[in-house]
Order: sequence, then C-alpha cells, then structure tokens
Amino acid sequence: MTTDTGSTSVRRAEIRRGRTEDAARMRALRLEMLADAPLAFLETLADAAARPHNEYAARVAYTSAGPNNAQFVADPGGRLVGHAGGTVTPDEPGLTVIYAVYVTPTWRGSGLLGDLIDGVAAWSRACGRPELLLEVVVGNDRAYRAYQRLGFKDTGVRVPHPKIPALNELQMRRPA
Repeated sequence: MTTDTGSTSVRRAEIRRGRTEDAARMRALRLEMLADAPLAFLETLADAAARPHNEYAARVAYTSAGPNNAQFVADPGGRLVGHAGGTVTPDEPGLTVIYAVYVTPTWRGSGLLGDLIDGVAAWSRACGRPELLLEVVVGNDRAYRAYQRLGFKDTGVRVPHPKIPALNELQMRRPA
C-alpha cells in the first residue's frame, strides 16, 4: 500500500503473525529468501523447493499461535515482502532468538526491517521474554550495521555457522 504524504510517497506493510492462509505466500517468500541470500539461512533453495506445500502449511500453522515459536510477515496486500521469526531457547527462558530475517530487495531501506523486529519484540515481551538475540554471518557488514541501528550490540561471542564450516556467526543482543 502506498500513502501520499505531500511530496513523497511512503509504502506501508502490515506487520503481523503469519496465518495458515498465508502458507502459499510464505512459501514463495521463503524461496525468494533462499535464492537471494543463500548463506543467511539454514536450508538450501533446492531443499525448500522440494518440500511439499502441506509441509509449509503445517509449519505456518504451528507458528501461527502460542508462545514458543512465531513467524512475522510484512504484508502490503498481495505478495509478502518481509519475514522475521522468533523462538525460545531452553537455556535462557527470558530470551527470544530471532531467525530467518528477510526484506525483499525493493523494500530494503524502507524501515521494514525495524518494523519486523518490533513485531517479534512485542511478541517476546508479551510472552515474558525481555531480551532478543540474533546471529549474523561474520563479514555481512550490511546486516551487522542494520542491526546496530536497531539497538543490537555485538556480544563478542562467535559461533560456527551451522551448515558451512568455513564461516562463523556473531551474536548480537538487545532488550525486547
């Protein structure tokens, strides 16, 4: 959706938790995510494309309610343009781990990343988890700077990338 604010147009997208009826659009966005940024996610485009629709639908249904796992989408009406997930960790009950963050290229720089993180943060607080954590591939300076602008701080912790042994990820935290 586009709104006119005088001399400039501002695009808006509703940030909300994914719903079961979003499964096909969420699958399309997932495939875009994996094609655009293959190192940022934990599955390959080929694996995701081979997964049947009913598995996507089951995952969306699982994350559409409850306090343990959620997927938030940016919906301008039509094609989804962003995603951010949140999940619990058994080691730190006051922490939400943010995962699978993505903004489609034509929406980058629009403030959508912050809106998606705010959606996860509000859900995290409502579930009694006051802190957020995310991981960024070391060397992905664009993402690192974007998260810094959103208040995330580098913890100094480095962990091996779960799929690519030659890469490391850095952990960043902020209050929810």
